[in-house]
Amino acid sequence: MRLNYNLLLFVTLTSLICYGQNSNRVITTGVPFLLITPDARSAGMGELGVATPVDAYSQQWNPAKYAFSSSEKGIGISYTPYLNKLVDDIFLGNLTFYKKLNDRSSWATSLKYFSLGNIQFNEFIGGSIIDQGQERPSELTLDFSYALKLSEKFSTAIGVRYIRSDLKIAFDADTSSANTLGIDIAGFYKSNPFDFGKNNAVFRSGINISNIGPRLNYDMGGKKSFIPTNLKLGFGLDLIFDDQNSLGIYTEFNKLLVPTPIAIYNDEGFFSGYSQPDIDFLKGIFTSFSDAPSGLSEELSEVTVALGLEYLFQDIFSLRTGYFNESKEKGSRRYLTLGAGFDLDFIDIDISYLFSTSNVRNPLENTIRFSLSLNLESRITQSSEEITSK
Repeated sequence: MRLNYNLLLFVTLTSLICYGQNSNRVITTGVPFLLITPDARSAGMGELGVATPVDAYSQQWNPAKYAFSSSEKGIGISYTPYLNKLVDDIFLGNLTFYKKLNDRSSWATSLKYFSLGNIQFNEFIGGSIIDQGQERPSELTLDFSYALKLSEKFSTAIGVRYIRSDLKIAFDADTSSANTLGIDIAGFYKSNPFDFGKNNAVFRSGINISNIGPRLNYDMGGKKSFIPTNLKLGFGLDLIFDDQNSLGIYTEFNKLLVPTPIAIYNDEGFFSGYSQPDIDFLKGIFTSFSDAPSGLSEELSEVTVALGLEYLFQDIFSLRTGYFNESKEKGSRRYLTLGAGFDLDFIDIDISYLFSTSNVRNPLENTIRFSLSLNLESRITQSSEEITSK
């Protein structure tokens, strides 16, 4: 008996995106590792980031934020162990670099690599176990973005992403690596400081439609998988108490722009399961807003909500918390996050921790995540920048 590619793909998809859902109409996609939060700062705030202040990892959330960066350039490095309670060689690695071209524009690039670890294959022949060797399936993305300020308060960005999913097994001749391209379109608004009660405040909002692109083809009988095209919409309010203390309050709404699975019936008219319709990705994006069989209530249940808080002290230390909520019928991911950050001159160190509040086990539960950001040029601190820009 031989472990085949179909089983590997099934395990990959279900372990990374399904999380043991309570419904068969849960939306699934190929390359679900793109939905894993790569940086500890966003992870500590309920896994949101489309409308938070700019940092090195804005490429993963909203590249339009780079146009407002007070640093000329920077690097972000992160390593996230995955399913570390079961195995020790599945991980997500991320490397991001950004650079401002002038006061209005910037560019950024990032490499994201997801390793599924070593998989041992054996075959039973004549009652004996024959070693078939090991494989190390992996997936990666390489992307580039350009951001431009259209005014003093609003910026936009466009990004291009190369996606490669190499889940093939060497002795399975019917499979090959899958490749595709994804486009990101983003916008970001940041107000000038304004009076909010006894304090100053800064309002932010952001939108990002990411991974707009053709489906992945794994050469499995012509079956194609949608990539995780995402619509993120977020809002944030920074309360500036004084030169040393501020509190950020953020919320984010996310919807996969992928068709809802439909019921499939066999030739005898009996129900045989759910499957996503075989349509092109553009039609899938537009139909994703109105294709839920149960109507508006099910469409709304496909929207996840995250709330995050970040307290900043003297621009050198921060405390974070957040909550992420997903409908029980659409995955049941619900968890509380905690985090902290330390600004050591040109190095920012962030850590985060996740507590599941659902009966569905989260692959990142009880995992401490770390990320580093290197600010390669001198910068104006966030609070003084925003106060003086009034």
